[in-house]
Amino acid sequence: MRIVVALGGNALLRRGERPDADVQRANTVRVATALAALAHEHELVITHGNAPQLDLLAAQSTADPARNAPCPVDLLGAQTQGLIGTLLVRALRGVLPGRRVVALVTHTRVRGDDPAFEHPTEFVGRVYPERAARFLAAKYGWSMAEYRHGRRRVVPALSPERIPEADTVRLLLETGTVVVCAGGGGVPEVCDRATGAPHAVEAVVDKDLAAARLAEDLKADFLLVLTDVPNVYAGYGTPDQRPVLDATPAELRDAHFPQESMGPKAEAAARFVENTGRLAAIGALDAAYEIVHGRSGTLVRPDLFVT
Repeated sequence: MRIVVALGGNALLRRGERPDADVQRANTVRVATALAALAHEHELVITHGNAPQLDLLAAQSTADPARNAPCPVDLLGAQTQGLIGTLLVRALRGVLPGRRVVALVTHTRVRGDDPAFEHPTEFVGRVYPERAARFLAAKYGWSMAEYRHGRRRVVPALSPERIPEADTVRLLLETGTVVVCAGGGGVPEVCDRATGAPHAVEAVVDKDLAAARLAEDLKADFLLVLTDVPNVYAGYGTPDQRPVLDATPAELRDAHFPQESMGPKAEAAARFVENTGRLAAIGALDAAYEIVHGRSGTLVRPDLFVT
C-alpha cells in the first residue's frame, strides 16, 4: 500500500519547546520510531510542517545587520525543508538499516490569481511592537496584522494545484525508497502565462492540503494525517466533547472545525477521499501503525450510497 503521511509541526517541535537542534533531533527519533513499522510493510512518503522553524529563520533574517533585505519567505521555506529533511532522514536510517531514505526539496504550483494573494492571513516571524511593525511594513512593503500584544507579518496562504516533483517521488517509491518531501507545503511557485516558466512567490501553502494534493498526484492508497490528539473530536473543549471514530467528507465539513487547528487537517482528508474514493485518517503520531490498521484515530471514508 502507498501511504502519504502528513506530520504536524508539533511532531518536530512540541508546544513550549525551545527550537534547539538537540530538541528537534530527539523529536525526529520519536517520529522515525513511530513510522518504522509502516515503512517495513508499505511504500511511505512523509511530509511535514515547518511553522516554528520558518518563524525562527524569518526573525533571524530580519534582524541580520549584514543583509540589505530579509530573505524571501519562499527561500526560507526551502531552508526548512533541508533542515527538517536532514533530521528525519538520519532518524529514519537509524530505525530502517539498509533502506534507502531521501529528503527532496519540492515545489508547489499555485494559481497566480489565487484570492489569497489579496487577503494574506498566515503569520510569519516574530511579534513586533506597533512602531517597529509600521517601520518594517513601510520599508519592505509587508502586510502586518494584530497578534496578541503586538503585530506580525502576514503572507498569503495559497491553495496547492500541483506538485511538480511528484513523478520523481513516484520513481523513488518504485525503488523502495522512503521519501521525505513537500515540507511546509512545498516552495510555492506560479507559472508565467506567456512562457510557462515558474517563478517564486512570497507566500506559504498549507502543509496538510499540499499533502493531500501530493497523495492524489501519487495515486496513494491512504492519506495519514498525524497530530497531537488521538482522534477528531466533536465539541472539542466543551463538556459534550466526544471522539469521532468514522466520518465522511461531508460530515467533517459540517462540523466546522477551527481553521487554526483541526480545520485544515479535516479539509485535507475530505479532499483526498472525495477526489480519489480512497481512505484517509487523522490521529496521534505514536499510534500511526494502529491508525492504518483501523485500531485508532478517525477514519475518513467515502459516502456510502444505498440504492
